[in-house]
Amino acid sequence: MARLGHVQYKYLVAVAFMLGLFMNILDTTITNVALPDLSREFNASTTSIQWIVNGYLLSLAVFIPLSGWAGDRFGTKRVFIFALIVFTTGSTLCGLAWSAESLIGFRILQGIGGGMLTPVGTAMMFRAFPPGERAKASALVAIPAGVAPALGPILGGYLVEYVSWHWIFFINVPVGIGGIIFSILYLQRGQQEDPGRLDIAGFLLSASGLASLVYGLSEAGSRGLGDQRVVLFLIAGAVLLTAMVLVELRVARPMIDVRLFKDRLFAASSTVSLVAFSGLTGAIFLLPLLLQSELGLSPLQSGFAMFPQALGMVALMPLASRMYGRVGPRRMLMAGMAWVGLSTFGYCLVGIGTDLWQVGLLMMLRGLGFAMVIVPLQAATFATISAKDTGRASAIFSSVQQVAGSLGVAILGTILTNRLAHHGAQMGNPATKGAAVLAFHEAFFVAGLFTLVGAAVAIIISDKAAAPSMNRAASTDAEGEPTPVLVH
Repeated sequence: MARLGHVQYKYLVAVAFMLGLFMNILDTTITNVALPDLSREFNASTTSIQWIVNGYLLSLAVFIPLSGWAGDRFGTKRVFIFALIVFTTGSTLCGLAWSAESLIGFRILQGIGGGMLTPVGTAMMFRAFPPGERAKASALVAIPAGVAPALGPILGGYLVEYVSWHWIFFINVPVGIGGIIFSILYLQRGQQEDPGRLDIAGFLLSASGLASLVYGLSEAGSRGLGDQRVVLFLIAGAVLLTAMVLVELRVARPMIDVRLFKDRLFAASSTVSLVAFSGLTGAIFLLPLLLQSELGLSPLQSGFAMFPQALGMVALMPLASRMYGRVGPRRMLMAGMAWVGLSTFGYCLVGIGTDLWQVGLLMMLRGLGFAMVIVPLQAATFATISAKDTGRASAIFSSVQQVAGSLGVAILGTILTNRLAHHGAQMGNPATKGAAVLAFHEAFFVAGLFTLVGAAVAIIISDKAAAPSMNRAASTDAEGEPTPVLVH
């Protein structure tokens, strides 16, 4: 392992993870902008094009649970580098795709890498940072988590309009190669003692259950929650995941350690995450549709209108990190989600004649609230989790966020479809533009309510239980091991 001056090892871990996370999230947002162009390029149906997104999401759902055990068994460094290589290779192949079918296949390959990047990187971060500095670690993670979704539509819009759709995938390659080289040089192995054998039953049940659930939620956005296929996959997912819980409770070293939910703080934080990310992700799904289909903005203009959210997040992140130790996660989460909810209600005022600066102002205000949510949620979730359980805990947390995002998009997509039909409007039809905007307003109102419910649910978070992550004087990790020393 190479050395980098007197930089502390925990910051080297942060840099590696931020590179991987930025690339992963950027790819998700940048691809959505190019879907109409891809449909024309490959002369593909709407269903085929949807699988460019759904195939990636399903692959994520399958491989996220495997990441916790793999990181413990083979070392987080090896698995993280493997995930970067797979994701970068998949991105290259996506850019070289010759048909919709080949692109879907390469997106699934991308999902294998993407599904392992975030949970393994999270485990590395929260093992490297002691409990008293978890808020600082969360603030660092939140930077790519906030910037990438805002930057994605801008880059995607520019590349599609002025370069070529191929480059929405090729743009990942230099970032991926840089992350691979950096990780090889500076990361430590990070292998845990006695990780246990691969829990095959747990893997099969979790993979099939999560895939069924995510697929059902993904299809619900276009088909509706009452569609027979959607209901079938949702029920199948629920049954398979229930079976997984029963099996995992009887296994000594389960892949998905549901016993971690006996930890009240982890269970409470996961519940808040499920509610919060449903509303947060759902609203972000709606806004570009409104801006492009009804306000007539180009993908690039839409991206610029949404970018101020990242500015708000980055601006408040340092303050949110310092506030965490003094205010505590419960009040920060309640205030942050209430703030996001109120700013989401502001979208109900966005109409055909609205100036873009007003949209940008709303996005910046929303970004400020985001910072108040992400920092305490990440820090509190792992406050009482031991170092040896961090890998499996991060896999569960990532799974919860993945399901929450799919749930939010499915519910709000269904509501939008329902309200469009109710008002006799068609999205993108100039003759029904006024009615369509009204349907969007009603969907945004529900998104705001979702987030306010998250603010209310946050009352179950215990500041007392989260105290280890609030105490900056803490110098040992959850296992009593010393803080990582300087890398000379």
